[in-house]
Amino acid sequence: MKVALSTPGKFHTFDLARELYAYGALAGIFTGYPRFKLHNEGVPQELIHTYPWVQVPYMVFPWKHLLPKSIIWQWELLTAVPLGNWVARNLPECDLYVGLSGSSLSAGKKARQRGARYICDRGSAHIRVQDQLLREEHTLWDMPFAGIDPRTIVREEAEYAEADLITVPSIFSYRSFIEQGIPAEKLRLLPYGVNVSRFQPVAEPTVGQFDILYVGAMSLQKGIQYLVQAYQKINHPNKSLTFVGAPSQELIKMLKMRGLWPADVKVLGHMPQTELKNIMSRSHALVLPSVQDGFGMVMTQAMACGCPVIASRNTGGEDLFNDCDEGYIVPIRDVDALAERLQQLADKPEERTAMGQRALARVLALGGWREYGEKAIAIYSEALRK
Repeated sequence: MKVALSTPGKFHTFDLARELYAYGALAGIFTGYPRFKLHNEGVPQELIHTYPWVQVPYMVFPWKHLLPKSIIWQWELLTAVPLGNWVARNLPECDLYVGLSGSSLSAGKKARQRGARYICDRGSAHIRVQDQLLREEHTLWDMPFAGIDPRTIVREEAEYAEADLITVPSIFSYRSFIEQGIPAEKLRLLPYGVNVSRFQPVAEPTVGQFDILYVGAMSLQKGIQYLVQAYQKINHPNKSLTFVGAPSQELIKMLKMRGLWPADVKVLGHMPQTELKNIMSRSHALVLPSVQDGFGMVMTQAMACGCPVIASRNTGGEDLFNDCDEGYIVPIRDVDALAERLQQLADKPEERTAMGQRALARVLALGGWREYGEKAIAIYSEALRK
């Protein structure tokens, strides 16, 4: 079996590439990422093909939030379509092509014309469900939102139709496709792994404190607006809430205007993984309250550091741990449920410690990216047999 991969960035696709290469099954990986950032991925350079000319300028442009939505849409279109066309022109001989959704249509068609299988790798909910949830959330908070570019929706749905199979990372994502009429026989559940060599317990939470952590970009999609409200409901003399990841000044401003932004919140911005495992190990809980999130890999990272996770149902948490055992699952947009679970962890430090230990054992039992690679190869073998 030879498998070709494509992705606009890195995401989980390079973890997949590394596992496929270990099995002798990697025909090549195509990416919009620059080559100089890809030297430590465990994949030989001759199998990595880069096309950074349109993706990188979009990624690094610092004032995108100031541009009209029509310009952003056009720019996103001009990053996705040329990348996909380039992959199609350079697709190597392979038995199967796996392309991340949004930029894989041309190469998917080329692969099928050659007699290969095409698997669409979708990392989130069905794009129409994603668009619907985001529209609802922005309406609830009276924040402008033009929606997902209709051309992107059409292109993604064409990928779903063209593909032999669609892989999704979570039960939430799977359900969203079923709701949109995609037959179950075309879907395969493939949850992501975690690199336990990069994430492990390296410190202990401070006794007598209750330190809550959020990791990821700030947005309404991620449910920040519910986390800050739940935090203010917690009764603890030494509590803290820390945000790691890209901040959103627009969102912070909106929450401050509504009196919802706590004065003692710490916003640290981006943090390298070497430092991230330290703050995860020292935190008493990681919270991921997303309204829509295909699979939050920060959950597996925190669990690998012995940090319990509280996650909404729309994050992939259900695929990782059992509610009330290794972590907690709460409904989306439910401030009271989130606050109740946080208060439980704050009030019962011994139980919190035990939950963190169970979370660590759980994530180690999942097998990391090697298990992910084995499951992927089983899916690909099934596709080839058909």
